Amino acid sequence: MQTAAIKTANPAANGPETGSDNAVPGLVETLRSRRYRLAETIDFPVLLWSGTAKSRNFAANIYPYRASSHFLYFAGLPLENAAIRIEGEQLTLFMDDTTPDEALWHGPRPCRDAVAEQIGATAAYPLKDLADLAQGVATLGERDETVKMLERAMLQRGIVMPRHLHRSDQVLAKAIVQLRMIQDQGSLAAIRRAIAVTCWAHKTGMAATASALAHGGRESHIRAAMESVIMAEDMTCAYGSIVTVAGEILHNHHYHNLLQSGDLLLADVGAETADGWASDITRTWPVNGTFSSTQRDVYDIVLAAHDFCIEKAKPGVEYDAIHHIACQIMAAGLVDLGILVGDPEGLVAEDAHALFFPMGWAI
Repeated sequence: MQTAAIKTANPAANGPETGSDNAVPGLVETLRSRRYRLAETIDFPVLLWSGTAKSRNFAANIYPYRASSHFLYFAGLPLENAAIRIEGEQLTLFMDDTTPDEALWHGPRPCRDAVAEQIGATAAYPLKDLADLAQGVATLGERDETVKMLERAMLQRGIVMPRHLHRSDQVLAKAIVQLRMIQDQGSLAAIRRAIAVTCWAHKTGMAATASALAHGGRESHIRAAMESVIMAEDMTCAYGSIVTVAGEILHNHHYHNLLQSGDLLLADVGAETADGWASDITRTWPVNGTFSSTQRDVYDIVLAAHDFCIEKAKPGVEYDAIHHIACQIMAAGLVDLGILVGDPEGLVAEDAHALFFPMGWAI
């Protein structure tokens, strides 16, 4: 999942605004710009793999395929069992054309040359030719078992684990990290699309809650309403959705609880675009539409931290500074409510606030 936080306008009342911005460069131009910026920091060829589909319980029953994020960043398309070689501004694609059997079961896909033209590749070859053209490349130490076997055979070197990279691989990893810390117009446009769809999904979930409560609905009904918005926009969920009345369980992936008046419903749901850019939004609302006085008091503390941190998030400000601000605001609010006792700054220093704010407490 590729994630980033960005402020964007709410989607229109009749659904998410997912149209592309006319100012956003095309795919070929965006990918060329990314290669150019990478070439400014390294002087050796790079090999990136897309990954392979994983079997669920037998070979033909696979999990939904998700290409490697770094491959998507430089190739732009969620190709399966493919690789790209980057050297300077040159991009070489390695992938096999669809066989008749594959086309029968899964449908045809664009041929290799058509894909190469779509992404601006300067050359394209079958995957088997990679062995002759990939010597001396840097890689990122693949976790995909199938890819590791291919890499071992084609590059004629031992399997490299991510934490034990060759020197050039380490330089590549650092270069890509630095490159991707600053988002270009292509990635910003994709993030905005994901956020717009996610905002609409949350609004749909809120609207569905009253009906679900009236008809004895469960958390699963709200999850279905929210994820249907994402599916309708031809996106996937960026992660397993959390839709729960037991928000104190951080990663609760059960959806069987009945909705009852007086409950708070927490929804942590995000959409992901086909090219891997995602949104990650969490919101909490009262099932019956009205906070109790205690719920409102605690909600207002969280909202105050949320709004103030957004205001303070500016270029050059480190994440841990923003996180510390949130800790201070919530500790002070909990002291005001009598839930914590003591000096807010001292309580944060002792991690007392982490009883109520465990996410990121060890930073």
